[in-house]
Amino acid sequence: MDFERFLRLIGMVVLGIAGWRLGMDAARMGLDSRPAWQFALAFALAGAILGLVLTPWLTIRPAAMIRQVIRPIPLQQLLAGTAGLILGLIMAGLVSYPLSLLPDPLGRVLPSLGAVFFGYLGLTVAGTRYKDLLALLPRHLRERDGEHAILLDTSVIIDGRIADVVRTGFIQATLLVPRFVLNELQHIADSQDPLRRNRGRRGLEILNRMQKEGHVPIRIVDMEAEGREVDEKLIALARRLRCPIMTNDYNLNRVAELQNVRVLNINELANAVRTILLPGESLTLSIIQEGKEPGQGVGYLEDGTMVVVEEGRRYIGREIPVVVTKVLQTAAGRMIFARPEEPARSAS
Repeated sequence: MDFERFLRLIGMVVLGIAGWRLGMDAARMGLDSRPAWQFALAFALAGAILGLVLTPWLTIRPAAMIRQVIRPIPLQQLLAGTAGLILGLIMAGLVSYPLSLLPDPLGRVLPSLGAVFFGYLGLTVAGTRYKDLLALLPRHLRERDGEHAILLDTSVIIDGRIADVVRTGFIQATLLVPRFVLNELQHIADSQDPLRRNRGRRGLEILNRMQKEGHVPIRIVDMEAEGREVDEKLIALARRLRCPIMTNDYNLNRVAELQNVRVLNINELANAVRTILLPGESLTLSIIQEGKEPGQGVGYLEDGTMVVVEEGRRYIGREIPVVVTKVLQTAAGRMIFARPEEPARSAS
């Protein structure tokens, strides 16, 4: 039996009993010549039918609407608003007695109006200025806001570089791993495909290692969010908590930005901290393979940046000095073009 059906039965019984008693009272008043039990039975049946039909509209539907309104509101704002409402009602209670001593009708009306006014005032002020109120608390008493937390995506956990970034101390925020992301990692780790299985297990091992090292707090959060796919849930949760998402997923990055959700991309961070090389600078490079164009050789810097060396094919397997001629920044990363520092004929 589902919860809605259970509530319908309760409403039917309660309103049926209320209808029976109302019918008995009406029969005692002599409103009808029929026997009292018939009168009461008619009222009881009417009450039972009303309870069966109206109970969900009086209980479940309003509760769902309230939940939809409250869900996007941060927890700190809810707590501050509740505290403000309580303080407002306390103030209303303090002034209600003096107001009640006024002559009628002021003595009967003003205490009620005061309760409504001070309650609304406390709720509004505390709810809208909750960040300023939290700033007055000592630092160790403040609850972490979404600004001090980062949601982790499946891709960035599997990638593994997040563990190295955390170890350097550049990240001081709490890392949040939603339960649905952890479930996706577990699903990947249980895959029949060996490559996917290894990636999933790697992600779980990285999470476990980061928790043990303890450089930053890592929390598994059981908060659910709307959406069918993991990416949809992640964006909805980020908007709800007002915190950024850390990911390597290009599509998730773009969709999140369209919905005004801040994204931290490990690939963009890696590109930002790569060594800056300008045309004319020299470096030593190991040529390891041919390029796409005839005569080209290809090597890689320590950070993985590809270097295309003109007339470098003849140097494959050797380490030579090269001079940077051009640097290109693309969506996939950075590419450097260079030429051998020594004349090409010296290789003959």
